[in-house]
Amino acid sequence: MARWAGARAHRIGLMAKARSPKVAAGASSAKPVLLSGGNPQIAKGYGDAPVQAYIAAMPGWKSEVGRRLDQLITQAVPGVQKAVKWNSPFYGMEGEGWFLGIHCFTKYIKVAFFRGMSLKPVPPDESKSKDTRYFHIHEDDQLDEAQFVSWVKQASQLPGERM
Repeated sequence: MARWAGARAHRIGLMAKARSPKVAAGASSAKPVLLSGGNPQIAKGYGDAPVQAYIAAMPGWKSEVGRRLDQLITQAVPGVQKAVKWNSPFYGMEGEGWFLGIHCFTKYIKVAFFRGMSLKPVPPDESKSKDTRYFHIHEDDQLDEAQFVSWVKQASQLPGERM
């Protein structure tokens, strides 16, 4: 179990979709399929419910870590918008696009900061995308919550990615 220190939507379309009654927000009662690397297969959806379904389906220790990351993001950025796209949770600001995404791999969770090269300090893991930086969390890692929250707050104030 993980130990923790200290316990392309368009600008206008992003939030319109988030409020759309046509998009199912509930989780299915069937257990989600785990894709390659243990990433949960969750239907595309906007709002908190699909993100919570993803987190609940994260295998093993990753679910606890996912809950804590979601809690830290939500506390750091009041009014953060959430969605699941391409089997990954995304976090963004209304009218500004997505600033962060999460994805499960076999041995770690990847947190993608889409404008990570603009963060201080720059998150440690490189990406093929010139602006994106990653932060990987392994099972026995100790999360520096203060640093993570700082990155989240900084990222939320930058223009987001439109996906």
